[in-house]
Amino acid sequence: MNDTAPVRLLLVDDEAALREPLGEYLSRQGFTVIQASSAAEARTFLRDHKADLVLLDIMMPGEDGLSFCRHLVEAQDLPVIFLTARGEATDRIVGLEIGADDYVVKPFEPRELVARIRSVLRRAARGVPAAPENEAFLFEGWTLDPLKRRLTDADGAVVAISSVEFRLLMAFLEHPRQVLDRDRLLDMVQGREAHLFDRAVDNQVSRLRRKIEVDSRNPQLIQTVWGGGYMLAADVKRVALEDE
Repeated sequence: MNDTAPVRLLLVDDEAALREPLGEYLSRQGFTVIQASSAAEARTFLRDHKADLVLLDIMMPGEDGLSFCRHLVEAQDLPVIFLTARGEATDRIVGLEIGADDYVVKPFEPRELVARIRSVLRRAARGVPAAPENEAFLFEGWTLDPLKRRLTDADGAVVAISSVEFRLLMAFLEHPRQVLDRDRLLDMVQGREAHLFDRAVDNQVSRLRRKIEVDSRNPQLIQTVWGGGYMLAADVKRVALEDE
């Protein structure tokens, strides 16, 4: 995200009565706002354009917000804030589990939403690895290129990881052989707004294990420390990458 360019928000909500005045308000706060009335319309926009953050309703005709969020997490490097009237704890947990960065229940105070947008954007900026651009992480035959967010196995095959899985893996690689409790992992990956939803971390760790463990049911790399959290039980090296 360019420091001088306005932040570009993609606002996806089928309710024009909410979407349009909210878009106008956010524009007055200095954001560039692109409005979409459906996930399909948002997908069309993202084929040729970029956004810095997606504000996403859950209950929409056609593809719902949860399904579209999965796509954004897997295929795009975009923070997501859910805007929805569904405020039950189970819905919040599901949203966080699939990779949403925050969850705002309608009706909400627009100024609070602006504060949350800026908080999520700050966390996303902190999530950019501090490693030099020509440096990668090596651990147990795996290589992670932070700049390209590309994970490869010992044979050089690329393994797709979501943006949340990337941030979680980075947290472990930056702190090898250290016990990271759920609160600390949530702070690194999703921010303190999610601190009540420990199960979100457990599910994200399970998904990451399925990507990098030989047997995810008997994990050797990301170990559970009972009563403490999780630990990457591997040595990590930083290596210079050859210029392509």
